[in-house]
Amino acid sequence: MGVERFFDVVVIGGGAAGLFCAIEAGRRGRRVVVLDRNARLGEKIAISGGGRCNFTNLFTRPENFLSENPDFCRSALARFTPQDFIARVEQHGISHHEKKLGQLFCDGSARQVIEMLRADCQQAGVEIRVGCEISEIVQSGGFRVRSATGAFVAPSVVLASGGLSIPKLGASDFAYRVARQFGLRVIEPRPGLVPLTLDPAVLAPWRELAGVSFVAAVRSNGATFRDSVLFTHRGLSGPAILQVSSYWRPGNAIHLDLLPDAPGEEAFEGKRQSAMELSTVLAERLPRRLAQTWCALYTPSRPMNQYSARDLAEAARRLHDRPIVPSGTEGFTKAEVTAGGIDTAELSSKTMEAKRAPGLYCIGEAVDVTGHLGGFNFQWAWASAYAAGQYA
Repeated sequence: MGVERFFDVVVIGGGAAGLFCAIEAGRRGRRVVVLDRNARLGEKIAISGGGRCNFTNLFTRPENFLSENPDFCRSALARFTPQDFIARVEQHGISHHEKKLGQLFCDGSARQVIEMLRADCQQAGVEIRVGCEISEIVQSGGFRVRSATGAFVAPSVVLASGGLSIPKLGASDFAYRVARQFGLRVIEPRPGLVPLTLDPAVLAPWRELAGVSFVAAVRSNGATFRDSVLFTHRGLSGPAILQVSSYWRPGNAIHLDLLPDAPGEEAFEGKRQSAMELSTVLAERLPRRLAQTWCALYTPSRPMNQYSARDLAEAARRLHDRPIVPSGTEGFTKAEVTAGGIDTAELSSKTMEAKRAPGLYCIGEAVDVTGHLGGFNFQWAWASAYAAGQYA
């Protein structure tokens, strides 16, 4: 069984949330150990943002998050803001820039964020164990976390092992299994921020457009996102699709507005009496190949002055609302995050402690709080970790 070692806090997971929580607890004088099954810390941080880590978003609001309880995230987000994390980054001399829409990236490498967290852990006296596979957690007057190298005993355990997204980086259902072990409800995890697939028959007319992107407004289940859409060999991707995928449910349609900047029949204004082909008019706003394919499918292209007002009204309607029923998603392998997770009703929004299992804390992606694309999930990691770190 190996030796038993005693700590104040055992943090399970060496990603963004786990390391940040360990720092906060360590700064309070707590004796902390971080256990991670991977050989290296922060694997998901390293690949994020194209290797530059989109570490927060300046415009973070509770409305940027999904959860069965949308108000749960408010407390943690209010107590640790994007500006608070930016201050940490700047203390370490990490230069950064805003790419778009409040998204902040390192000028250099995501490794800078990992090294910042590692350095702060060292300064806070946090011990880190990598390659540490946990076999079980038992509770008896505290928690005993058993591994092949021995047991770690502490009155507080923090579940920060993430969700199921990107299994090649070591993702697992560990947090959910432990939560259920201690009687906590888990909301069925599902891929979030993930490309959508189309049935081959639905995809067939669009297959030649793989690699073509365009700006659209995409909506599903009450959520609408305006951003780029990309045709793939399997279906649809791009930021707008990734965003709406977190809201989409199997069997539901997504609705594409191909001309979000030209409401109604605005795209045709001044062209109604023109001899220009419809496909040429549309190609002023859409990629030419997409305009040609759309016309071939829905409104055979001919000179604009040969269409009736009713024809153009119908064409505009179809352009502004093209319903598509995806066959599924590309799964956790391609998902950037996991939606669902440990039910927030089981946790204190102030401390992230489990109500039914005092001393057990749940943070980050393991919890049923999922951010939009663009740095929001990192901000949830920092904020939830900060909250737990003040109490664990």
